Amino acid sequence: MKTDTKISKRLSFWLRHKPEDAGLTLSHDGWADVSAVLKAFSTLKLDCNRDQLERVVETNDKKRFEFSDDGKRIRARQGHSVDIDLGLTALTPPEILFHGTATRFLPLILTEGLKPMARHHVHLSPDRSTALKVGSRHGKPAVLQVAASAMQADGHTFYRTENGVWLTDSVPATFLTQTETVS
Repeated sequence: MKTDTKISKRLSFWLRHKPEDAGLTLSHDGWADVSAVLKAFSTLKLDCNRDQLERVVETNDKKRFEFSDDGKRIRARQGHSVDIDLGLTALTPPEILFHGTATRFLPLILTEGLKPMARHHVHLSPDRSTALKVGSRHGKPAVLQVAASAMQADGHTFYRTENGVWLTDSVPATFLTQTETVS
């Protein structure tokens, strides 16, 4: 549904990067009032009622959003460039995680490692296929293998969001191995 995609993209923008663009105020842990979000959609003349918002949250393939237990608030699960605290607990990662990127970024990444850029964390995938999908969004995809357990042993901290995305502050190049590129 074209409207659902528009709603999802706008939610991502507001809840991860520019809440002020919609007149929203995020709590310290990233929550926005659902009624304020719906009002912002109305102001934009983008048709979005509560049922549509719930459908977008429920059907989002990456499970990017979540409602509070009482259903009155909504937030993005990760990917923020605004200062928020998701309240994640440090966890022991699997031995290997994966990162999808575009081949044009490989020379810099293999030299300098992975950095969060405008976001709070580097995003890592639990499997190669998810990383490949992520990489394909940015051009010709490449998948990097991350020695996550070795990183943790070296003092790096890992978190996992509710939708299974692994987060860390950065990944030094010494913990990266290029596994594949797709032509």
